[in-house]
Amino acid sequence: MTHTLEQPRAWSLPQSPRDYVLGHVRAVLADRVLDDARIVVRDGRIVEVGPTRPGTAVDVDGGGLICTPGLVDVHSDGLERERMPRPGAELPWLFSMMSFEGKLRAAGVTTVFHGASFSDQESAKDRRSVAAALQMCEAIAEWNGRDSVSRLVDHRVLYRLDVRSAAGLAALQGHFEQQVAAGRIRRDAQAVISHEDHTPGIGQYADRTFYEKYMVGMRGMNAEQARDAVDELIRDRAGNVAVREDSMDWLARQAGTGRVRIFGHDPESAVEIADLARRGGNVAEFPTTEEAAREARVRGMSVVMGGPNILRGGSHSGNVSAAELAGLDLVTALASDYLPSSLLGAAFNLADNATMPLHAAVALITSGPAAAVGLSDRGALTPGQRADLVLISLEHGCPVVRSVLRAH
Repeated sequence: MTHTLEQPRAWSLPQSPRDYVLGHVRAVLADRVLDDARIVVRDGRIVEVGPTRPGTAVDVDGGGLICTPGLVDVHSDGLERERMPRPGAELPWLFSMMSFEGKLRAAGVTTVFHGASFSDQESAKDRRSVAAALQMCEAIAEWNGRDSVSRLVDHRVLYRLDVRSAAGLAALQGHFEQQVAAGRIRRDAQAVISHEDHTPGIGQYADRTFYEKYMVGMRGMNAEQARDAVDELIRDRAGNVAVREDSMDWLARQAGTGRVRIFGHDPESAVEIADLARRGGNVAEFPTTEEAAREARVRGMSVVMGGPNILRGGSHSGNVSAAELAGLDLVTALASDYLPSSLLGAAFNLADNATMPLHAAVALITSGPAAAVGLSDRGALTPGQRADLVLISLEHGCPVVRSVLRAH
C-alpha cells in the first residue's frame, strides 16, 4: 500500500504529529540497512517502510541520516546519580527526572527502566536505600501522570531486589501488593524484577579484591580498612541465608502469576541459570562468565550485557567481556547500566569492529531489550510498531543523535 500526500504537513515543535511521512533516510531494519528509505506513520504507528519513490511527498527530509527504532534501555542507574551528582548533594526527584530525560533523549532512548534498589545496604555515593527506592517509584508514577505532550520518554521501573535484605524484601512485597490492587501490575502490564546478591566473593565480585578497590575509590578507605570492611560485610551477609531463600521463593511465586518478568543479576554458572529457569526467570542480566551466558541461550533466555563493558573493552570487575560474548552470538540485548550514551556507542563499536553487521548491533539496543521486558509494540521499523524513531549522523566515526520522533 502506497501513501501519497499532496503537500508536506506543518509541524508543531512541542511534539511530532501522529501522521507524517519521513523520507530519504538510511533505515536500519531487522535484516539489513535500507538506503533512501521512506517511513509512513499514521496515528503514531508505522504503517509502511520502503524505498523513497520519485514524486511521493514527504513531511520530513531525513537528508541521508541513519534512522533506527527508539532505543530501549532495560537497566539504567543514571537517575539516582542525576539526583545526587555529588555525595550529600540531593536534588528534587522531579527536577532530576527532567534533567535526566534530556540525557536520555540525547542518547536516543525512548523507553527506559530505572533501577530502584530495594536494599538496606546504603551507598554513600548515591544513597541507595529502601526509602530512596520507594521515593523513586513514586516520582516515576507522578511523572507518568502528566499529560503525554510533556512526556518525552516512556519511564518505567526496574525493581532491583537485594535478596539478602529483609527490609528490601518487605518493602517490595508491600509495594507490589499496592500496585497489584490498583491494577498497575497485571499480566498485560508486567513488572520487571532483577534479583541480585552483591556479597563479595560471588557474582559480580567473585574476586573480592575488586570490591576492596571499590571501597577504596568510593569510600575513601585505605587498603587495610577496605579489607576489614569487606570481611565484615561477608560475615553480615552470611547470616542472611534464610532471607535469601525467602526472597527467591517469593520471586518464584510472583513469576508464576504471569505478572512479573524475572532477571537474574550477575549469574556466574550454568547451575545458577538452571535455578533461575526453575524459578520462572526470563533473563540473564550481566552474566559474569561465558558458561552462564551460553546456558541461558540454550534455555532460550535473553542475555543482557552492559554497553560500557563494550566501550571499555572489558568488565571493570574482571568478569567476562561483553564484546567477547557478542562475538559468540551469546548476547541478545545491551543496557546502559549507568551511561545512556553507551548504547549507541557500543552498537556502532560492534559494527565498526566487524563483530556483527550494523542491523544486528542495533537490534541489541532496540528489539532485543524490548523482547527481554516483554514489550512487543516497539523496537523495530515494521508496520504496527510504535513510531519511536531516532535520526543519527556519524561524526568522526561516532554516532550523534540529531532528532528523536516519539510516538504519541
